[in-house]
Amino acid sequence: MSDQAPAVGIVVVSHSAELADATVRLVARLANLPGDGPRLLAAGGLADGSIGTDATRIADALVAADAGAGVVILADLGSAVLAAQTAVEELIEPDLAERVRISRGPIVEGAFVAAVQASAGDALDGVAAAADEAATLDKLGGR
Repeated sequence: MSDQAPAVGIVVVSHSAELADATVRLVARLANLPGDGPRLLAAGGLADGSIGTDATRIADALVAADAGAGVVILADLGSAVLAAQTAVEELIEPDLAERVRISRGPIVEGAFVAAVQASAGDALDGVAAAADEAATLDKLGGR
């Protein structure tokens, strides 16, 4: 990726730090992400280790995940989406906020396809669309 434009970043938002961290580790391994590939970060749980979401933690992850191409957020439940929206609308700079997309896709599958597409060099809207489309994956192959 070093000869290419910056990759789209991905932030995994969960009520559980353990779940967000494990999702990032799983996706990085399954997608075989190169060291200079997309920035994939977890923003889960509260600072004290308890269950919850923290808009400030999400905002920090968005800033760290952005290499200039934008960031796609995958979130686990409704209030994680609300915290992500708060981070985007109130806690990050407007120029970055314009380059953030919150996906409707499932957290694991969406993060995986987003990472693959970002690693392949897709632009922000393509990465976000791929993550969204993960919601329609037929895991059972029509069975």
